[in-house]
Amino acid sequence: MPGENLSRDEARTRAELLSVDGYEVALDVQSAVGDAEEGAGPRTFRSVTTIRFRAAEPGAPTFVDLIAPSVTSITLNGRELDPAAAFDGSRIALDSVAAENVLVVDARCAYSRTGEGLHRFVDPEDGEVYLYTQYEPADARRVFANFEQPDLKAPFRFEVTAPEGWTVWSNEEGARAEDGVWHFAETRPISTYITAVVAGPYHYETDVYEREPAGGTSRAEGSGGGTALRIPLGAMCRKSLARHFDADDIFLVTKQGLDFFHDHFDYPYPFGKYDQAFVPEYNLGAMENPGCVTFREEFVFRGKVTQASYERRANVILHEMAHMWFGDLVTMRWWDDLWLKESFADFMGSFSMVEATRFTNGWVTFANNRKAWAYRADQLPSTHPITADIRDLEDAKLNFDGITYAKGASVLKQLVAYVGREAFLEGARRYFKRHAYGNTRLDDLLSVLEETSGRDMKEWSRFWLETSGVNSLTPEVVYGEDGRIAELVIAQDGDTLRPHRVVVGLYRIEDGKLVRYASAGADVVGARTVVAELAGTERAEVVLVNDEDLTYCKVRFDEDSLATLRAHLGDIEDPLARALAWSALWNMTRDALMPARDFVDLVLRFAGRESDIGVLQMLHAWARAALAHYAAPAWREEGSRLLADGALGELRRAEPGTEHQLTWARFFASVAARDEDFRLLSGLLDGTEKIDGLDVDQELRWAFLEPLAAHGRADESVIAAELARDDTASGKRHEVRCLAARPSAAVKAQAWAAVVESDQLSNALVEATIAGFVQPSQRDLVAPYLSKYFEAIERIWSERSIQIGMDVVRGLYPSLQDSPHTLAATDEWLAAHESAAPALRRLVLEARDDLARALRAQERDGA
Repeated sequence: MPGENLSRDEARTRAELLSVDGYEVALDVQSAVGDAEEGAGPRTFRSVTTIRFRAAEPGAPTFVDLIAPSVTSITLNGRELDPAAAFDGSRIALDSVAAENVLVVDARCAYSRTGEGLHRFVDPEDGEVYLYTQYEPADARRVFANFEQPDLKAPFRFEVTAPEGWTVWSNEEGARAEDGVWHFAETRPISTYITAVVAGPYHYETDVYEREPAGGTSRAEGSGGGTALRIPLGAMCRKSLARHFDADDIFLVTKQGLDFFHDHFDYPYPFGKYDQAFVPEYNLGAMENPGCVTFREEFVFRGKVTQASYERRANVILHEMAHMWFGDLVTMRWWDDLWLKESFADFMGSFSMVEATRFTNGWVTFANNRKAWAYRADQLPSTHPITADIRDLEDAKLNFDGITYAKGASVLKQLVAYVGREAFLEGARRYFKRHAYGNTRLDDLLSVLEETSGRDMKEWSRFWLETSGVNSLTPEVVYGEDGRIAELVIAQDGDTLRPHRVVVGLYRIEDGKLVRYASAGADVVGARTVVAELAGTERAEVVLVNDEDLTYCKVRFDEDSLATLRAHLGDIEDPLARALAWSALWNMTRDALMPARDFVDLVLRFAGRESDIGVLQMLHAWARAALAHYAAPAWREEGSRLLADGALGELRRAEPGTEHQLTWARFFASVAARDEDFRLLSGLLDGTEKIDGLDVDQELRWAFLEPLAAHGRADESVIAAELARDDTASGKRHEVRCLAARPSAAVKAQAWAAVVESDQLSNALVEATIAGFVQPSQRDLVAPYLSKYFEAIERIWSERSIQIGMDVVRGLYPSLQDSPHTLAATDEWLAAHESAAPALRRLVLEARDDLARALRAQERDGA
């Protein structure tokens, strides 16, 4: 549809013309239950929106956003507009607006199966229906007519007519009236993309957060300047998940986070209540709707998981909570400055988690896991400055990436080291108070940080926010005749040489441990920086140039350090330093500086000694990627055998009942390669094999079944029997993935058709089918789909929602056909489709770059 992709210029023009005074949105979702009418098209609900707005230029034309199957009526200032003439499927044209306006739009909107708009889900376990909304960046227009851009904030009043027995939640407190309609209080001025409705027979638990007076003002219940702060808390999930729902831990982390942000932000939580909904078939980790945060329900753990999973959930809870200030209270003007909310929330999620919760090693996870996402994104052809050039909504959707989140958070961590913790937090406090309920740009934040730090933030911004790419920092050490360091230089490379605040750590072996015996802070500037403070220091066995992980860079090693790490990586005592070393070695593998088989060897020799479960899980993921993509094809069979042997050995050596044992069990299943491996997995499923302390719960059963299915050891009947044991929403996703994983040409054709030729699968089942279809052990089976992929993707992009389009284009790219032929086919498509949607071309270019990187690494590994 021509108007569906709103441009920045259109949004700017509309913002200059309009001011929105308020919305009244009435939704009737009684149609969510019961059978749909035969042949009636998509299942729909009624949406009636009243918008009160003013125009700076009476008589000017403008438009309202709405994506809906049909519009029943449109009334502007009492004048009926012809829907057939005014509505094109994604916009309502208003040919002439007055100084003050009232617009009423009565439409039939469609329930979503893609997680965009108002998503409808039927629980296979009990037949119950659940609804929730997800809008970012611009899908509120799938639910009600609006001006869909972040800088036209307004108060909202929602009312929802729902089936009998349902409960409805929104951003504000609500109640069901005698007429059966749920009425919600008016919100403070917020953007359209963070409004929310959650409805259905959800299991709901409550608590309360209370805090003594601390000044300021708040809309929380019973609060205000000088009074106690009281925030009602709620947490919900589907009824069939209630037995697994650990709401107490969710409330604990929530309260710890609210304490932290109130202590440091000096601005009370501004949105009244704080509900958290764990919802099915969710595309994201979570969404920061004020007063009604939504999360993917996979954070409700159905089986035994490690502390890394609980840490991940806590981090997401705190990330979304930080958004209540960074993003909801103060919102970017346009998506160019998406980092103003996402980078801050990503940084504050880890910052608050480490300081306020039991997960005190959160910076280790950040260094090893989160930054890996940033390093990859920042080396793609689509890399962009943190402050990006977002031309339209398709650009915006793709910019929820590793740069906007993880690189931005890394740069903020560097900023704290640069200006000091208190200056940074005081800047945040002034930012909230100065711009509450408003919209901002980059300069608004820089100005308060200049005030509080006395630093030239424009210069810092020019280097860190307004340029792309990642620097490498390499130590160059010269030793004197006495064996001590005569000179230590940090060499920096990259297209833009940036200022880095770093700690240089010197390590040596002491009592069998690799420990830091000396360190120095340094400000790296330009291509070469001498660290004079370390001159005269005793010889180092390892030099770590970004010790403590203060800056954002790729760490390199001198030859002596690399040789020591090859022999003693597992002996590094400090978990953060060890994680940084692993990350550096992985980057060397991706950059074709270390053979993939050497990295796999390091994992096999040292991962068993890794104490941090989150790091261990990353090592497992990297080892799998090294074998599948970066190892020379001729070595893959041997590498597969080595990984399976190593994983099984560590599984048997792991202490019974520990999370290490569980982590190695999952890894062993994912790399199982030989008949004896599959016999063991089968025996663990049917009970004929036991490993002391290993509880094979339902989630682990599915983890064991998938490799059996992928290698032809479990047929459709076995998978069906497993679904009968676990006939749940999660079980259905696992079943679909296992079915698509089977090694059969007919199976692959069926899976391809279900995703590419048909539009019947939900977002979750599209994801599961793609995951099953793409199996590293089945390269020959999926080879015929190389040409089919390029024939289909432009049609998919034009016909499907952007979320499904992204899933298909990324997930089905023929990366397993890792050859120059695939690169050439990709280049041919790009050359022949120069006018294709820029967002589609970006996805294909990124996949091409990943493949080219893999081929370089394979050449290095085979050398």
